[in-house]
Amino acid sequence: MRDDESTRPATALALFLGTAGLAHFVQPRFFDNMIPRELPGKARHWTYGSGVAELGVAAAVAVPRTRRVGGLLAALLFVAVLPGNLKMAVDYHRAGKPLLLRLGTVLRLPAQLPLIAWALRVRSKA
Repeated sequence: MRDDESTRPATALALFLGTAGLAHFVQPRFFDNMIPRELPGKARHWTYGSGVAELGVAAAVAVPRTRRVGGLLAALLFVAVLPGNLKMAVDYHRAGKPLLLRLGTVLRLPAQLPLIAWALRVRSKA
């Protein structure tokens, strides 16, 4: 890959998504707790499925030929995980988790917006 202005954000996004995707397999229990109960099947299946999705999107973003669609898929993925992040924030509040943990889960919600913007910037520069 070229090391220019359009490649660096894409490389960073691919690394971010790849790391997050791997984390689903290294620490699945953490992600299991984010899966909304309304989804059918076992939480672990959703955890692994979303990990595979993140790894696939990371690969799409990393390859220049698929970067444009990868950026769009990354933005959609960041939107798709919002319900899980919201569930985590509510669960932590109800469980009376320490304030710092509760604050962290609440701050994750608006943090999705810059992630979505990052993914769309990568798409537009591809």
